[in-house]
This record gives sequence, C-alpha cells and structure tokens, in this order.
Amino acid sequence: MVSITDPYDALLVVSFGGPEGQDDVIPFLENVTRGKGIPRERLEEVGEHYRLFGGRSPINDQNRALIANLEHELAERRISLPVYWGNRNWDPYLADELARMRDDGVERVAAFVTSAYDSYSGCRQYREDLWRAVQEVGPGAPRIDRLRHSFDHPGFVTANADGVVGALGDLPRDVADRARIVYVTHSIPDAMAETSGPTGGAYVAQHLAVASAVSAQVQARTGVERPHDLVYCSRSGPPSMPWLEPDVNDHLAALASEGVEAVVLAPIGFLSDHMEVAYDLDTEALATAKELGIAAARAATAGTHPDFVDTVIDLLLERAAVERGEPVVRASIGPPGPAADVCPAGCCPNLREDLPALCGVDSPPYP
Repeated sequence: MVSITDPYDALLVVSFGGPEGQDDVIPFLENVTRGKGIPRERLEEVGEHYRLFGGRSPINDQNRALIANLEHELAERRISLPVYWGNRNWDPYLADELARMRDDGVERVAAFVTSAYDSYSGCRQYREDLWRAVQEVGPGAPRIDRLRHSFDHPGFVTANADGVVGALGDLPRDVADRARIVYVTHSIPDAMAETSGPTGGAYVAQHLAVASAVSAQVQARTGVERPHDLVYCSRSGPPSMPWLEPDVNDHLAALASEGVEAVVLAPIGFLSDHMEVAYDLDTEALATAKELGIAAARAATAGTHPDFVDTVIDLLLERAAVERGEPVVRASIGPPGPAADVCPAGCCPNLREDLPALCGVDSPPYP
C-alpha cells in the first residue's frame, strides 16, 4: 500500500545552528565565517551579541520545538515518518545526522530548510553543505530532495499575519490604528540579491510579495489599511561592499522625522526568534524606537504557529505527490509564484567560487 509520504523514509530539518554556551561562541562563529577572511576582532564583536544571552543562541531550542510540533502533527494525521535534524554550523552537524539516518535504514529523505527565500546564503549555501555532508558520509548516504521554499505558502503568510495582529494589540490603543508595519529581513550584499533565484532579484521580490500578502490579511481582519515598508538588519560586510538598505534603525529615524507615532516590527525574513531577532530587533531596534519616541511592538515569527507547522507538512506531502507522478495544485499566495522543487542551473550562484551543490538540475552524482 502506497503511503502519502512515499517515496520518503524521513523528514530532515536543515538549519543554521547556534552556540549552546559561552565556550561555543567563537568556535561557532569560526565555523560560520570559515574561508571568508573575517578578522578575529569582528568575531569577538559579534560574539558579544551572543554573550548578552549567556552565549546561547535561541535557534537550537526553537528547532527542537518545531520538530516536536511536527512530530505531534504527523502523529495526529496518522503519518508514520521519523523527523531528523542537522545543522550547517553546529551540533547536530549535517554529516553526523546523515550517517545516523543511513544507519537507521533511511534511503530517501525530504529536507526542509529553515530559510524561506531564494538567495545564495538562504538556499545554495545550504545545498553546498548538503553535498559536502553526503560526500563525508559516502556510499549509503540517503538521497536528499529539498522541499521548495516556504515563503509562498499561505500558511506562512497567515502565521505572520497573526503575529502582526498580536503586536498591534500590544501598542497603546490611541496610536494602534495609525501604526506603520515595518517588515524586516536579513540584509545581504546587493550582488547576492541581484543574482538570487533563477533569473535574479528573487530575494527582494519574494519578501515584497509576502509583505503585501500579510498586510492584506491584517487589513481584512482589523478593518484598517496601514502603510508598510521592507527594511533590513544584521549587515555584516565591509563598508566598501553595498548591502541591501535601509537598515531598520535608520528607517525608524526617518519615520520619526515624518511624524510616525507607532510601528510594528514584523520579522518576515526569519522563521523563528533567533539571534538576529533577539538582538537586532528586540534589543537594538526597540531601543532605537524608544529613544525616538515611537511606540513599537515586535510581531511574532512563524515559529511553531500551527499554520506554519501545517505548511511544512503540506510541502512534504506536495513534493511526495510530485515524486510519485501525481498531479499537484501548489498552495501559493500568487506572484512571483512558488520556487522550484529542483533548483535550475545557475540559481542563486556562489559569487566567490564554483562549488558543487545538491538538489539542483546540475548537481553531481551521489558517491
């Protein structure tokens, strides 16, 4: 009897990873920046962000919570499928988890990457690390299919809309109806943004589509049309290299000069409240808003919202049906449309060096 998850033996959650204590901070940052020529002083500077939180990134605990919710929902649907978890930059490492899957008899796995949008750092770099992990494991490594990006799924949008509506309720009532929605995502180099996706420009276009879709839901539920913006945080490159702007703090200053009284900071670029959210928004941006006299509240990320948990499982079942050759209607918020199941050649290129990557039409064969 064919299962609705066939041909997959398992679901693999693929994430970034993060330190779990003070002694982990610098080794973790060295893993993240290996080969990029980042000076030790810069690592120490970024490390202070983690040290403010005891050296522990929130991301690992958030992945554990997501996995627990996925396992619960799979059980509720009477779907028997194990869920594994591997990180690019910290334990549990991808290669170790793939070896465990091999030893457990897993032959083919659907991988959900905890990055919702097209870009080199959000897609191809994960695919490069998956290829390296497969090479490290060698013969017997499970075949991996990456699920399409989640930005386009209505469940992701609804989860973010719920976050915005909740944050509006946290604002003083006399300014909530005049609040501006400031959507925030991770800044990336302009060149990476321009080459993102199969034909370029996907990173910004996808975020703008999500921002518009979330705003439409918020308007429908509150009866108030609110202006919104897309801004960026967590720039880490040298000043000589152009990155996406405006920075969230600079944008708040500009809004204050225009007389804006209240904002909701909505981190649609992040799936959970990890360090960029905890430091860049909850620590820095909210302090900036306070200094400027702007009432501000931060919207929740998708995290373990039931609609987002359903999104991951829906993407799994969608891809399984595709692999079985069945017709599929893809859940989508509309233009620019769903990302590809299998990345086209040249999609989200590595602009520094040409490295092999898994889950693409031009991927090398398995060992």
